[in-house]
Amino acid sequence: MTPISDSWFTVQEIDAKTFAISEYGHWERVHSFLLMGNENAALIDTGLGIDQINRITDQLTDLPIIVITTHVHADHIGSHGAFEKIYVHEDEVDWLINGIKGLPIEQIRKDIGRDITKPTPDTFDPSTYTPYQGKPTGVLVDGDRIDLGHRTLKILHTPGHSPGHICIFDKEQGYLFTGDLLYIETPVYAFYPTTDPIDLVHSLERIAHMEGVSRVFGSHNKLGLDPSILEEVQESVDILWNKDVVKHGTGIHTFNHFCVQF
Repeated sequence: MTPISDSWFTVQEIDAKTFAISEYGHWERVHSFLLMGNENAALIDTGLGIDQINRITDQLTDLPIIVITTHVHADHIGSHGAFEKIYVHEDEVDWLINGIKGLPIEQIRKDIGRDITKPTPDTFDPSTYTPYQGKPTGVLVDGDRIDLGHRTLKILHTPGHSPGHICIFDKEQGYLFTGDLLYIETPVYAFYPTTDPIDLVHSLERIAHMEGVSRVFGSHNKLGLDPSILEEVQESVDILWNKDVVKHGTGIHTFNHFCVQF
């Protein structure tokens, strides 16, 4: 592939049919992922919406694209409006259509507009930024499989960070896309009113036991983690339960490579 040079997005090839599309110019350092099969492509999340991600995906593939939403937070649905087929877990359909109740637009605009280190397009104005709202094409549940053509993705319902959060497992490649359930360098969080610390820890425990994982891809910060991180996750989960700190208000709990905030 000819490298794509872009003023906002950074495109990194994971393999010939898998790409990370990253937004390193924003403090959240968000990653979206394009996975191509023989018949269709899947875009896991659509980024912040500071710039339109379809400008990049159009350069990477001519295949029909379906959007798989890890969860309905603004930094993951920013370019949803640029795509025709959008899928979301059943527990966050209402959020996608009507927005997240109790999360003020002022807070969203403050978070989207701060600590930006790259030039943004003229079309971006944080004072008028509005998260995507719309009806999904389809609804996902735990265990669903999406066939892209000789490449099948399994949907894992992993609530905690949000009620309908999902992870996506690409069994053929061994890639586990963990959204905001697992990443490193900044805390994985379950401290907002719409989060559930107990669900989060159960979800971490679930992925810790997965077999056949060759690489872990979180949606923020460092791109691509060694699967040994899952062993650390299991050890950390045991510590959290034993300390009886899996509840809101207990703060940040730091382990060797990652941390959680309740």
